[in-house]
Amino acid sequence: MSKIIAANRKAFKDYEVLESFECGIELKGGEVKSLRAGRINMDDSFARAEGNEIFLYNAHISPYEEASYMNVEPMRLRRLLLHRSQIRKLTSQLTQRGLTLVPLKVYFNDRGFVKIEIALCKGKKLYDKREDIKRREMDMEMRRVMKSRRR
Repeated sequence: MSKIIAANRKAFKDYEVLESFECGIELKGGEVKSLRAGRINMDDSFARAEGNEIFLYNAHISPYEEASYMNVEPMRLRRLLLHRSQIRKLTSQLTQRGLTLVPLKVYFNDRGFVKIEIALCKGKKLYDKREDIKRREMDMEMRRVMKSRRR
């Protein structure tokens, strides 16, 4: 049973998720305690492959107040921990046009380690977003009709 710290709801609105991966993240001590308090913002964050490593950009982990001088930069680059074969696969897929790595959620796994679920995504066009809204409204209308018929 994992405890979800934060979810990136904006990612599902703006991107079409093709494939997701679970990976670890390289953190300093104060950052882990700050995550336990739920102090992370991943709204505009993304991941990028550089060489044989994948880094997380724009993830804001607030400084832990009790860490005094040991705090690190809140917006620093953080290395994501994946197997070499997964990194190769992602790097080859990211060279295709229009694909991006986006973090979906941050959570503690059963053993207490911080994990990030990243996804290989393709950006949605405006008409795709409109179709999603239309589909959601139709589903709500169907549920409303079915509920009124049961009465």
